[in-house]
Amino acid sequence: MDRSAVEAVKARISIVDVIRRYVDLKPVSGRFMCACPFHQETKPSMSVNDDEGFFYCFGCQASGDVFDFYSRINGLDFRETLEQLAAEVGIELGNVPHDPHAAERKARKQMLLDMHNESNAYFQRNLGMAAGDIAKQYLLKRGMTQEVIEKFGLGYSPEDWHGLDNHLKSKGRTSEQGVEAGLLSQNDKGNIYDRFRARLIFPIQDITGRVIAFGGRIITDGEPKYLNSSDTPIYKKGDHLYGLSLARSTMTRTKRAILTEGYMDVISLHQFGYTDSCGVLGTALTPDQVKRLAGFCSRVDLVFDGDGAGHKAALKSSRMILLQGVACRVVLMPDGEDVDSLLQEKGTEGFEACMKTAPDGLQFCMDTLIADFAPRDIMAWAKSFLSDLSDPSLRAFYLPRIAGGLGLSEADFRRDAGVSGPPRKTYQQPPPQQAPQAQQPLMPISMQTGKENLDDRYFLKFPIQYPDYIPALAERSFGHILGTEWARALWDKLINTQHGQIMSLLNEQEKSYYIKCREELREEILSGQQLLEEWEHICDKITDGQKKHSVRQLKEALKQAQLSGDRQQVDECFRALESLRRDDEQH
Repeated sequence: MDRSAVEAVKARISIVDVIRRYVDLKPVSGRFMCACPFHQETKPSMSVNDDEGFFYCFGCQASGDVFDFYSRINGLDFRETLEQLAAEVGIELGNVPHDPHAAERKARKQMLLDMHNESNAYFQRNLGMAAGDIAKQYLLKRGMTQEVIEKFGLGYSPEDWHGLDNHLKSKGRTSEQGVEAGLLSQNDKGNIYDRFRARLIFPIQDITGRVIAFGGRIITDGEPKYLNSSDTPIYKKGDHLYGLSLARSTMTRTKRAILTEGYMDVISLHQFGYTDSCGVLGTALTPDQVKRLAGFCSRVDLVFDGDGAGHKAALKSSRMILLQGVACRVVLMPDGEDVDSLLQEKGTEGFEACMKTAPDGLQFCMDTLIADFAPRDIMAWAKSFLSDLSDPSLRAFYLPRIAGGLGLSEADFRRDAGVSGPPRKTYQQPPPQQAPQAQQPLMPISMQTGKENLDDRYFLKFPIQYPDYIPALAERSFGHILGTEWARALWDKLINTQHGQIMSLLNEQEKSYYIKCREELREEILSGQQLLEEWEHICDKITDGQKKHSVRQLKEALKQAQLSGDRQQVDECFRALESLRRDDEQH
């Protein structure tokens, strides 16, 4: 990705304006503070620096620039984040060099989005007309208020084989484009017709609120009861969740997501105040959906029917959520009830009664396994659970709990599951020529230990906090006193990049350390004699580092001279080393 595009977007957008969309910001001593949306917090722990364009949470250490915040809170990758923010500020992104079809795909995607907007307007207009009376009566009977109908943008498709087709043609679209968008269907004979007919329409939105698909419920007699859009270039049902765009802001505050099945269940939950609710879309829960939820919350409350199918779905879904390191509970509805019917008949009191008795997700899995599975199947489930964890470090958390829940000896279970015990505190030489692990997560710089790392963190803080000194430090070979690879890499970026443009060059660990140093500067800024003393201390360390570097070079030269029998070179090396030793004694 061209860095110039990233910097152009940053130049036109304020990180404060973006973050203010999701949390309340208050000015405090030249910066803004707010409750962090990325962990359970009520007090303001997140600092937002508009001048330098970064945020930093003193509680969970979440940090980054406007792209990091926007992508994290919306569950987007960097490319999606850049495209959306660039569109907001009117910047055209150039084609990626290795992707000559990017512009074509972008135009095609925009056409499909526009067609869904046109279709959504058509469906909503129908609901407000006489033809939509049957759908309005249905919603009234189900207890839906006008406010929640408008919130979810519900509509109606009349019993017309070509109503939407003709509407799209009036907008300059072709029937074939309607088929590509999943709005029209085509049979084996080549005939094209409306996909949704005589149905209550539920617009399906992506995380940013754009309509990308539709679900339809039959109002009169007919099958299937529910009909959803097929997968298209802008929609894949296993990636999205119904109502997530409306629920995400509440989720970031409550750190909880209520996940259920069915459009009406989600709408009822919102109507009764549970605005952190969303639903799966005509398919079983997928790992991608769980990952998307995990970006907003730390706990998922699964709400399922209390029948056998509900238990089976709850077991599968809770396992999937727990594998991502997210907590969950399993809320089962009474026999014959679903979320919508329970809320309409018994209100929030009835639903809260179910919530209060909801077991922890892992406990639900253990209880279900013991009650319904054979011993060999139980052990197979437990072993596969440990092996499938998204983060191997979670095994230490789950293993004793699974062993206890199944009534097993932890030591025996650990051995049978093929999981080693706690690592011994002895260093083991890695095998020779061991290939590096691909995509191995980097340990955050602030968590790395060892004297060299601690020294490098101390030394690098100075040029990060006082960038005006970087040229002078570079002239004095500041890099010679840095002992770790990460520190030298970061120093190279500091000396080769303008201060205001470095953020886009830093990796996640470097960015976190850089922002932490800049934020600490607000708490204690050196000036006058203190700054001078710190500068002189750094210069002394540089001098020491240069001497050590010279000693290492001389010792290596001495070794080579001795091996080659060059007596004159040996004597010169000894004299140079002796001269350095005397200089040290004098100082």
